[in-house]
Amino acid sequence: MPEGHSVHRIARQFAQNFVGHRVSVSSPQGRFAEGAAVLDGRTVTDAKAVGKQMFLEFDDGLWLRVHLGLYGAWDFAGEIRSDPTIAASNGRMGQTNQRGTVLDDDDAPIHDADGENSLHSIGAPRRARVRMSEQSSPLAEIDERFPPEPVGQVRVRLLTETTVADLRGPTACEVIDAAGVQAVIDRLGPDPLLDPSAEAGERFVSRAHRKGSPIGLLLMDQQIISGIGNVYRAELLFRARLDPHRTGKTVPVETLREIWLDWTRLLAIGVETGQMMTMDDLSAADYRLAMANRADRHWVYKREGLPCRVCGTNILLEEMGARKLYWCPNCQR
Repeated sequence: MPEGHSVHRIARQFAQNFVGHRVSVSSPQGRFAEGAAVLDGRTVTDAKAVGKQMFLEFDDGLWLRVHLGLYGAWDFAGEIRSDPTIAASNGRMGQTNQRGTVLDDDDAPIHDADGENSLHSIGAPRRARVRMSEQSSPLAEIDERFPPEPVGQVRVRLLTETTVADLRGPTACEVIDAAGVQAVIDRLGPDPLLDPSAEAGERFVSRAHRKGSPIGLLLMDQQIISGIGNVYRAELLFRARLDPHRTGKTVPVETLREIWLDWTRLLAIGVETGQMMTMDDLSAADYRLAMANRADRHWVYKREGLPCRVCGTNILLEEMGARKLYWCPNCQR
């Protein structure tokens, strides 16, 4: 499932390529035909993400809400412009040295072998097709007539004169009004990329500290805090040296505040680089390895049975909340 950084990056790509444009909206699969008919011919006026939810605003106060869930993905084709706030000056995503995907000795980007960089192949305007989801590698660049034929079960197609976005496999896809958007947001925990304030952090602390559920479950609860998924859950808990089974109400308030601040930092890094980088103070060589391979990027995630990077104890794998949990029983006790 895409975590918060990926959804924010996708929203920024929509802001670059669709906001201000009149779009044709269709449902090649047919399952969103009614909603597509309502939005067809309207102009996109805003794009934003809150946690794992993305919202596209159209004129007359209508919004498209999308939650990708476990299997959803956006495929883009056509002339694609990268968000300049996270792209290099030459327009290619990720080629920003220590601030993004580092370059090899030939100035070619080192692509993430695990597909965690949801946007790393989107660059300067060009005819291309790329997939934007958490664990999908980008589709190969292709020369084809524009717009391309829909591939697979496309729930929604958004088409401008130069760019097309195809949505397939979402958990949620609906047309709502501004009140509906606010109702969804009101149910969500704070998102530090939208509000990094101490007040937002205290909302998280208050909600988590009232709960008798394990902190390993609470960090995945989008009503407690927005955007954290399985990877960030494991890494945040390790970085806090916190037992994932400890209940929220027994976690010290100061520790919860530190988790909020750490999530604020890690989310910003994820949005900027496109990868869930959770290790600090790496050498230049280690940074290059980490940006290219997940095995060198995380403290505990996907490292079951391997020695802890800090104490040497084997990393454990268990199920918590129907998701895999990775943790060190020695460091996190």
